[in-house]
Amino acid sequence: MNIGQAAEASGVKAKMIRYYESIELISAVHRTESGYRQYGQTDVQKLRFIKRARELGFSIERIRTLLELWEDRSRRNSEVRKLARQYISELDADIEKLQSIRNQLQHLADTCEGNHRPECPILDELERTARH
Repeated sequence: MNIGQAAEASGVKAKMIRYYESIELISAVHRTESGYRQYGQTDVQKLRFIKRARELGFSIERIRTLLELWEDRSRRNSEVRKLARQYISELDADIEKLQSIRNQLQHLADTCEGNHRPECPILDELERTARH
Protein backbone atom coordinates (compact mmCIF):
# COMPACT_ATOMS: atom_id res chain seq x y z
CA MET A 1 0.00 0.00 0.00
CA ASN A 2 1.13 3.57 -0.60
CA ILE A 3 1.68 6.18 2.10
CA GLY A 4 -1.88 7.53 1.86
CA GLN A 5 -3.33 4.07 2.34
CA ALA A 6 -0.94 3.36 5.21
CA ALA A 7 -1.93 6.67 6.80
CA GLU A 8 -5.61 5.81 6.54
CA ALA A 9 -5.11 2.26 7.83
CA SER A 10 -2.98 3.37 10.79
CA GLY A 11 -4.58 6.68 11.68
CA VAL A 12 -1.20 8.40 11.38
CA LYS A 13 -0.95 11.31 8.93
CA ALA A 14 1.35 10.85 5.94
CA LYS A 15 3.44 13.83 7.07
CA MET A 16 4.07 12.12 10.44
CA ILE A 17 4.93 8.83 8.72
CA ARG A 18 7.58 10.65 6.70
CA TYR A 19 8.81 12.33 9.89
CA TYR A 20 9.03 9.03 11.76
CA GLU A 21 11.04 7.64 8.87
CA SER A 22 13.34 10.70 8.80
CA ILE A 23 14.19 10.29 12.51
CA GLU A 24 14.50 6.52 12.04
CA LEU A 25 11.67 5.70 14.43
CA ILE A 26 10.45 3.43 11.65
CA SER A 27 12.66 1.85 9.05
CA ALA A 28 12.74 3.18 5.52
CA VAL A 29 10.28 1.12 3.52
CA HIS A 30 10.63 -0.40 0.10
CA ARG A 31 10.13 2.04 -2.76
CA THR A 32 8.80 1.37 -6.21
CA GLU A 33 10.92 2.14 -9.25
CA SER A 34 9.14 5.49 -9.46
CA GLY A 35 10.10 6.25 -5.82
CA TYR A 36 6.77 5.67 -4.07
CA ARG A 37 6.92 4.18 -0.59
CA GLN A 38 5.31 0.78 -0.19
CA TYR A 39 3.97 -0.25 3.22
CA GLY A 40 2.88 -3.64 4.48
CA GLN A 41 0.68 -4.76 7.35
CA THR A 42 3.67 -4.96 9.69
CA ASP A 43 4.45 -1.30 8.97
CA VAL A 44 0.84 -0.33 9.63
CA GLN A 45 0.86 -2.27 12.90
CA LYS A 46 4.02 -0.44 13.98
CA LEU A 47 2.45 2.91 13.08
CA ARG A 48 -0.62 2.05 15.16
CA PHE A 49 1.67 1.12 18.05
CA ILE A 50 3.43 4.49 17.75
CA LYS A 51 0.12 6.33 17.51
CA ARG A 52 -1.19 4.73 20.70
CA ALA A 53 2.06 5.41 22.54
CA ARG A 54 1.84 9.06 21.46
CA GLU A 55 -1.77 9.22 22.67
CA LEU A 56 -0.51 8.08 26.07
CA GLY A 57 2.04 10.90 25.96
CA PHE A 58 5.23 8.88 25.56
CA SER A 59 8.14 10.84 24.12
CA ILE A 60 9.75 9.84 20.84
CA GLU A 61 12.77 8.46 22.68
CA ARG A 62 10.60 6.39 24.99
CA ILE A 63 8.63 5.14 22.01
CA ARG A 64 11.91 4.14 20.40
CA THR A 65 12.71 2.10 23.52
CA LEU A 66 9.19 0.62 23.64
CA LEU A 67 9.46 -0.41 19.99
CA GLU A 68 12.78 -2.10 20.66
CA LEU A 69 11.24 -3.97 23.59
CA TRP A 70 8.13 -4.85 21.57
CA GLU A 71 10.21 -6.30 18.75
CA ASP A 72 12.52 -8.18 21.14
CA ARG A 73 10.70 -11.43 21.86
CA SER A 74 13.32 -12.32 24.48
CA ARG A 75 12.56 -9.17 26.45
CA ARG A 76 11.68 -9.12 30.11
CA ASN A 77 8.40 -7.39 30.80
CA SER A 78 9.96 -5.91 33.92
CA GLU A 79 11.81 -3.51 31.59
CA VAL A 80 8.54 -2.31 30.11
CA ARG A 81 6.97 -1.96 33.53
CA LYS A 82 9.98 0.02 34.80
CA LEU A 83 9.70 2.41 31.86
CA ALA A 84 5.94 2.86 32.42
CA ARG A 85 6.39 3.46 36.15
CA GLN A 86 9.11 6.01 35.54
CA TYR A 87 6.77 7.86 33.19
CA ILE A 88 3.92 7.62 35.73
CA SER A 89 6.18 9.24 38.35
CA GLU A 90 6.92 12.09 35.96
CA LEU A 91 3.21 12.49 35.22
CA ASP A 92 2.45 12.58 38.95
CA ALA A 93 5.03 15.36 39.41
CA ASP A 94 3.55 17.27 36.46
CA ILE A 95 0.03 16.88 37.87
CA GLU A 96 1.18 18.12 41.27
CA LYS A 97 2.84 21.14 39.68
CA LEU A 98 -0.23 21.91 37.56
CA GLN A 99 -2.50 21.55 40.59
CA SER A 100 -0.34 24.01 42.51
CA ILE A 101 -0.46 26.49 39.63
CA ARG A 102 -4.23 26.04 39.38
CA ASN A 103 -4.66 26.64 43.12
CA GLN A 104 -2.57 29.80 42.99
CA LEU A 105 -4.51 31.12 40.03
CA GLN A 106 -7.81 30.17 41.67
CA HIS A 107 -6.81 32.15 44.77
CA LEU A 108 -5.91 35.18 42.67
CA ALA A 109 -9.16 34.96 40.69
CA ASP A 110 -11.14 34.64 43.93
CA THR A 111 -9.54 37.79 45.35
CA CYS A 112 -10.34 39.75 42.19
CA GLU A 113 -13.65 41.55 42.53
CA GLY A 114 -14.17 41.59 38.77
CA ASN A 115 -15.52 45.14 38.79
CA HIS A 116 -14.78 48.21 36.68
CA ARG A 117 -11.93 49.43 38.87
CA PRO A 118 -8.35 49.25 37.58
CA GLU A 119 -6.89 47.50 40.65
CA CYS A 120 -6.34 43.85 39.92
CA PRO A 121 -4.74 41.32 42.29
CA ILE A 122 -3.89 39.03 39.38
CA LEU A 123 -1.90 41.70 37.54
CA ASP A 124 -0.40 42.90 40.83
CA GLU A 125 0.93 39.41 41.53
CA LEU A 126 2.39 39.10 38.05
CA GLU A 127 4.01 42.51 38.43
CA ARG A 128 5.46 41.57 41.84
CA THR A 129 7.11 38.45 40.47
CA ALA A 130 8.35 40.32 37.38
CA ARG A 131 10.27 42.73 39.61
CA HIS A 132 12.22 39.94 41.32
